[in-house]
Amino acid sequence: MQPSSSFMTHSRISSAPASAAAPPSDRRASRAAGFTLLELLVVLAILGLLASLVAPRMFGNVSKSEVKVARAQIAAFETAIENFRLDVGRYPSTEEGLAALTRAPSGADARWAGPYLKKAVPADPWGNGYLYRAPGERGDFDLVSLGRDGRPGGTGDDADLANR
Repeated sequence: MQPSSSFMTHSRISSAPASAAAPPSDRRASRAAGFTLLELLVVLAILGLLASLVAPRMFGNVSKSEVKVARAQIAAFETAIENFRLDVGRYPSTEEGLAALTRAPSGADARWAGPYLKKAVPADPWGNGYLYRAPGERGDFDLVSLGRDGRPGGTGDDADLANR
């Protein structure tokens, strides 16, 4: 019995080994397309070193900018307090505090032409409230931020910032 001719034509088997399917240049290109774990670790180490050099300088600038923001806020409050005095004829009392700049205190309704601040009185850049005293120890009123530590006194970033 002879095998059918259709069987012979459809059943060709390749005799070439599987590793010879792709030419050597293609195999090198596929390996070069990605990164090895060692290369990734080297890049991460370099980025870590750069971050350790840059981060202290950036955080130093943040503390300087917080002091500048506190000084600018104190200056804005001083202007608002002076405008209050021009309209009402007196400075806000210690009890009225800085809230008198955003809503009329009792007894000043007729002459109060505020609000003297566009928004509510913000906390200082460190999240603490400003201290207001009238009459003040250094002038007609004292306006103080207690600095980063939130306690009287201190040096550097912890130093108190005050008007005048």
